[in-house]
Amino acid sequence: MTALRAISTVTRKTLWFGGYLAACLAIFWPSVRDVFHLALSQDIYSHILLVPVITAGLMLMNRHRLSPNAEGSPRAAAVLFLSGMLFFGLSWRFGFLLPSGNLMAYAILPLIFLIWAGFLFFYGAQAFHSLQFPLFFLLLAVPLPESLIDVFIGWLRVGSAEVTYWLFRATATPVFRQGFIFALPGATIDIAPECSGIRSAIALLITCLLAGYLFLRTKWARTALLVAAVPVIIIKNGIRIVTLTLLAIHVDPSFLTGKFHHQGGFIFFLIGLLILWPVLIWLQTKEAKLMNRGSPPPGSASGGTHPTSTATVPQR
Repeated sequence: MTALRAISTVTRKTLWFGGYLAACLAIFWPSVRDVFHLALSQDIYSHILLVPVITAGLMLMNRHRLSPNAEGSPRAAAVLFLSGMLFFGLSWRFGFLLPSGNLMAYAILPLIFLIWAGFLFFYGAQAFHSLQFPLFFLLLAVPLPESLIDVFIGWLRVGSAEVTYWLFRATATPVFRQGFIFALPGATIDIAPECSGIRSAIALLITCLLAGYLFLRTKWARTALLVAAVPVIIIKNGIRIVTLTLLAIHVDPSFLTGKFHHQGGFIFFLIGLLILWPVLIWLQTKEAKLMNRGSPPPGSASGGTHPTSTATVPQR
């Protein structure tokens, strides 16, 4: 009877929280609709469609952490709720002063504040702390301002151009480079912003974020996996550019313009994962050695499953 009563308590809280979420979505529906359309129309933002689904899956996977006896945290919830509403009011009143590409980011962020406030109110601070990763993962649903994306694209282009040049040299391919333009026998390529691999980069970073949460136990190891992903993003994009170019020169020129060029990014995304796989295994081994020595690893972090799980991902 006690177990049934505990389950019914959690279920009742979840129903109330579900009703609260529905009310928040109704209030912010114009912003949610705009973000949904943005994710469908621009590949750079397509990951936003998966963020709520992944968050819900992680919350469901860790639902045992919701204690029926835990009291809510109304004061902390009130602070977050008022912050969210203040943020929403400011973006609505002074949004016209923001660049058009930034307005949507400021419109959707208050909704996330309200979701956090509701979770604190119904489940309490302890539950919020134990499920902080899924809750903070929601921030990935906030569209990045176009100015920031342009900075990332510029950085990816520079890195990809350097890797591409050295890969051509390593394959003994005659090449003349001028900035982002490469002249080769039978082909001239330009690493344009569209070839920066920004969508693939976002997908790989999100994948590493999830892999760290699911398979690693410590903050230092999760951070190390994310840091390791940065050079891999550039290397695998350079591999993609060089592979397509060499195929166009030696097999068929349509490789630079055809279906494989536009839809074959998933293959190179998998190459990026294969490069990072040994890094993940090494980090798991390192954690296990530190644990076997009888002292907790530095930067221990709660959350996630133990390294015996498995997982996968999306890409361009």
